[in-house]
Amino acid sequence: MSSYADLAAECQVIVCCGTGGVGKTTTAAATAMAAATMGRRAAVVTIDPAKRLADALGIVELGNNPTIIDGPWEGTLAALMLDTKATFDEVVRRHATSQNQAETIYGNRFYKNISTSLSGTQDYMAVEKLAELHASGDWDLVVVDTPPTRDALAFLEAPKLLTRLLDNPIYKLLISPSQGVLRAVNRAAGTVVRQLSRVVGAEVVDDAIEFFQAFQGMEDGFRERADATLTLLGADATAFVLVASPRADTIVEAKYFLRRLGKADLDAAAVVVNRVLPALATDLDRSNAIALAHPGGPTQALADHAAAAAGDDDRIADLLSSAPSATVARVPLLPSDVHDVDTLQRIAALLASS
Repeated sequence: MSSYADLAAECQVIVCCGTGGVGKTTTAAATAMAAATMGRRAAVVTIDPAKRLADALGIVELGNNPTIIDGPWEGTLAALMLDTKATFDEVVRRHATSQNQAETIYGNRFYKNISTSLSGTQDYMAVEKLAELHASGDWDLVVVDTPPTRDALAFLEAPKLLTRLLDNPIYKLLISPSQGVLRAVNRAAGTVVRQLSRVVGAEVVDDAIEFFQAFQGMEDGFRERADATLTLLGADATAFVLVASPRADTIVEAKYFLRRLGKADLDAAAVVVNRVLPALATDLDRSNAIALAHPGGPTQALADHAAAAAGDDDRIADLLSSAPSATVARVPLLPSDVHDVDTLQRIAALLASS
């Protein structure tokens, strides 16, 4: 697509990715706002637990379900903050064969642990929430603010994690219907489980076994959902937006993200660079010449700004060399963080004009 406005106007899913601290949450919200301004029904899913976004949108707090945001846009804007545990509970309820099965899983201590603190669970639930919102038909566009991680593929790999587990021989061992898992398969498998019990504790292993046994009958639903979600993430109507800042360290991280996306045969449809110093009418050489001819605070400040802006330009050019076909949106450094709807609208307008 030729412009960022095209992304906001035509895509069904936009995934904002990048490391933490580069303005990813703000970019996701501003993108949804730009789409709502165009008359679309847009929802943004944020992973950021801070209340800055809720404050900026003029609401007390965000929950796990869409909250409609009133404003001067022709369409609909909604925002929600991912609740990993609540989303996982909903996934279990959706795929359970009975209410009793769901309640058994909810009460399992192993499930309580993996649904709140296991590494990767937040990525998996973010994908689930995306799939849920898209499948509802209530939204023309769903924008996802992905969890901050160095691995760009963590979000993309999330739908495959559980299905890989379901196909793993260890899973089949754990759900064996025979008495006691140590008798379930063979002596070698029993040895593995005994050793695991000594490392993490027999109680933990027992809880895990009970969880996976309770999980039986739900496998097909999870596999089908994973396949449908992977298809959605790879669809033409889905775009990946890389968010960065012009600092040297974040440029390095952004280039790493691009390489990881490339390994998954995906491209960044757009690169948003936040907090860019505004260019001056006077270039670097001229600014330095003025500072030399007229030494003093103001002229030196001019030269310093020109040098910093030139540095931003060089680093951004280096980043874009790794994404030559991506749409580029530059958001200037603002006097303060986003703290109200007006500021967020300004960013939305800047993105839409890119």
